[in-house]
Amino acid sequence: MEKFTTLTGVAAPMPLVNIDTDMIIPKQFLKTIKRTGLGVNLFDEMRYDRDGNEIEDFILNQPAYREAEILVAGDNFGCGSSREHAPWALLDFGIRCVISTSFADIFYNNCFKNGILPVVLAPEQVEVLMKDAEKGSNARITVDLDAQTVTSSDGDVFSFEVDAFKKHCLLNGLDDIGLTLENASSAIDAFERKSAQARPWV
Repeated sequence: MEKFTTLTGVAAPMPLVNIDTDMIIPKQFLKTIKRTGLGVNLFDEMRYDRDGNEIEDFILNQPAYREAEILVAGDNFGCGSSREHAPWALLDFGIRCVISTSFADIFYNNCFKNGILPVVLAPEQVEVLMKDAEKGSNARITVDLDAQTVTSSDGDVFSFEVDAFKKHCLLNGLDDIGLTLENASSAIDAFERKSAQARPWV
């Protein structure tokens, strides 16, 4: 998993509330177990018409936001079913951070396991960042995980809270497998040596 330390990038404004996981990645794209290739179908039903043509006024189809790495979204982002494909699709598109006033719990935790930082801020702070994001590609927001701050293009700085363990994992690029391997040279190796002595025939 890629480390998340500091990110400075274009932020796309999505002021909708209750953006659920089916809106993020519709159910027909859940057949794969690969984490790549889903970005093209991110927000599929909002991005494309029935013939597969891009809907020009959808935010991620606009030239200023095609390279967005941050989403500034409305309340209760990631609600609905617990599909892990939702953060996979966001990450595959290039989104590394989502800022909102609140997130669905399962989606929130899945983000950390996939290298995405979900940031919870107060409504008035999200509103400032939403307006900042509306300026387009010239306005870049900086997210500093170590300092736990979000800085607007105008220099407004907002602090956010994050669980210390989740922060450690993101800063060091550790998913569940990475966490296991982190202990490989100590606890796991020690267990295997002890097991080999106790059961040499295995």
